[in-house]
Amino acid sequence: MPGIALASSAPYSRTRLNILALLTDGFGAVGGIAQYNRDLMSALAQSSLVESVIALPRFGAASKKLPVKITQLSPSGGRIGWSTHAAALALRQQFDVIFCGHINAAPVAAALAKATFTRLWLQVHGFEAWSARNGAIRYAVESADLITAVSRHTRRRLLDWANIEPWRVRVLPNTFGKDFAPRPRRPDLVRHFGLFGAKVILTVGRIVSAERYKGQDRVIAALPDVIARCPEAIYLIVGSGDDIPRLEFEARSKGIADQVIFAGHVPASELPDYFALADVFAMPSTGEGFGIVFLEAARSGLAVIGGNRDGSADALADGEIGKVIDPDDREQLVGALVTALDRRGPISGTSVDRFSADNFARHVDDLVQDLTWLSR
Repeated sequence: MPGIALASSAPYSRTRLNILALLTDGFGAVGGIAQYNRDLMSALAQSSLVESVIALPRFGAASKKLPVKITQLSPSGGRIGWSTHAAALALRQQFDVIFCGHINAAPVAAALAKATFTRLWLQVHGFEAWSARNGAIRYAVESADLITAVSRHTRRRLLDWANIEPWRVRVLPNTFGKDFAPRPRRPDLVRHFGLFGAKVILTVGRIVSAERYKGQDRVIAALPDVIARCPEAIYLIVGSGDDIPRLEFEARSKGIADQVIFAGHVPASELPDYFALADVFAMPSTGEGFGIVFLEAARSGLAVIGGNRDGSADALADGEIGKVIDPDDREQLVGALVTALDRRGPISGTSVDRFSADNFARHVDDLVQDLTWLSR
């Protein structure tokens, strides 16, 4: 993979990097961004070009042994406390790179990078980077030495509004854990949810009003037609949040409440067992930055269905890993679900290996290689 020629008037340097990582969610936090940050920190720890990483999260507390080279500090209360702590770290210690894990925190990171003559690496994820941002955020984005985006879609949307050279924005897609692989259904979960003889459609994700774009309501709307052609179909929804009552109402109003099961929050350690319950994973989203759950589902041997209007297409490798549909085309969704439920046996997950942790680590090392050429 070719390197990037980051613009700089500073002399070349080949030193091992000391990195200050300013994170929203770190080790001990939950959600897709937290998982991405953990994977990235772990990959940085593997790089021979990294000396140390000091991570300051807003949320999360490390409860397990961290990778060598990684030190995660305790979260600081509130934005002001977190920003003050970040400033103290940056001004007290010498860092070669400040990594900022979320665009909303970019103004703090950019100010500290400028004050300390430190390189700024900014990470962008999803819809928060898709529309024009003004003021301090726009300045911070345009001053970054390197920006990594989780998908081509997010990169393209960022470049639509930010006045920044395209070569400074690289795609660094998500990876997946090693625990995901085809496995037998757990009998206790089958009994608990009443899934004997069922063909299960699964969605995993937060169920909050701010993330209705994930498309659980689209699957519920399609379910009557799916059940008419596949009476054994059951829709299992994993996740928690304030939007569950609305989805429950949608299921009741369509007369399919008995075929829609809300499993609630499931610990990350148990998710592989929930993927094993399903035949197909469906998340017809319109606002996903990437969608690590697509990779987890595909690696678990499920048929996978996603949308073509966001970063889902990257996770599905433009159709090589799963079915890419127009999420607002109900007939396409019904047809894709019925076809997936009609198949027999698990699907090989080898095509998803392009997103393996080893490949992710190599990609991160390439980025670090570029950053080592630049001194403060």
